[in-house]
Amino acid sequence: MLLSGITLKRVIATSAVAATVTLGAGLTGIAQQAATLNGAGATFPEPLYQRWASELRKANPPLQVNYQGIGSGGGVRQFIAGSVDFGASDNAMTDEEAKKVKNGVVFVPTAGGPVAVVYNAPGVTDLRLSRKVLPQIFAGQIKNWNDPAIAADNPGAKLPNQPIRLAVRADASGTSFIFTNALSAMSPYFKGRIGPNRAPSWAGSPLKGKGNPGVAQIVQRTPGSIGYVEAAFARQNKIPMAQVQNSKGEFVAPTQEAANQALEGVKFNPDFRVNYDLLGNPDSGYPIVGLTWIMVYRNYEQPGKADAVKRMVQWMLTDGQKINDQLDYTRIPSSVASQVVQTVKSEVK
Repeated sequence: MLLSGITLKRVIATSAVAATVTLGAGLTGIAQQAATLNGAGATFPEPLYQRWASELRKANPPLQVNYQGIGSGGGVRQFIAGSVDFGASDNAMTDEEAKKVKNGVVFVPTAGGPVAVVYNAPGVTDLRLSRKVLPQIFAGQIKNWNDPAIAADNPGAKLPNQPIRLAVRADASGTSFIFTNALSAMSPYFKGRIGPNRAPSWAGSPLKGKGNPGVAQIVQRTPGSIGYVEAAFARQNKIPMAQVQNSKGEFVAPTQEAANQALEGVKFNPDFRVNYDLLGNPDSGYPIVGLTWIMVYRNYEQPGKADAVKRMVQWMLTDGQKINDQLDYTRIPSSVASQVVQTVKSEVK
């Protein structure tokens, strides 16, 4: 199944610590009863969930969904522990993690999009970073803004003579995984030194912020800094975003169209996860892109929870996908969405 023909858009919206979503309109074939579901995880999709709350809280009958953006790592840990009704992560779960879930897991892809490289380099307004230079910066090999390697990517630019300050996530994060997965595809050295990880062991002593908003704030207030955030946060906060070189040698900004191009060749696995090597090294478009998932249990012990989950997933992958389009998030292909809905209906008990 190819992730082709997707209309990729992203939302410019503030991050919500918790979202309350009222679902129910447009659901057929599933019993509709009042219920509450609690979830936690990735900050990447929080703006989408916030908008869902705004649009759907008046629908009847109500299904209340409380969501906390604590990072993908936290979402996976709480899901394994059974302390939430669903988890959320930008890189799903590993096979090893999934085996720890005593009630089983079903993966539900919901959206996706680009991760932007943001920077605060005085006097620089149009930064370009090659596939060689970007991993070297975040591996600690390039330490100053006026390094000849950065200058070679930016002929004519007046680069400041000051140290580079890395701004990274303090929490275990799917955004960090997307970013390090892409840089690992660009550089064997980076892959061996740091590698794809939700909680990377960075070189030196980087500045650390909680969630995408935390990293964005660090970059805003720290001259000489460079970091990575979900592209909507960069646009919302008007932080400069670098153009990053793709595998074709093109320098590309994290636009909707460029992210769409990057995701066109991605295949979903039978369990609805993906091959991360393909996400990290797309054939064209913007090279730092990812998808996001919620994880639901196959078995719920509390009465009514399974039906509530089925209602939530069906709405997310039908009417909810129209909101994805409106708010600049990736829309999951209808063929994939339909299979996910049917899997959840038949396997969640």
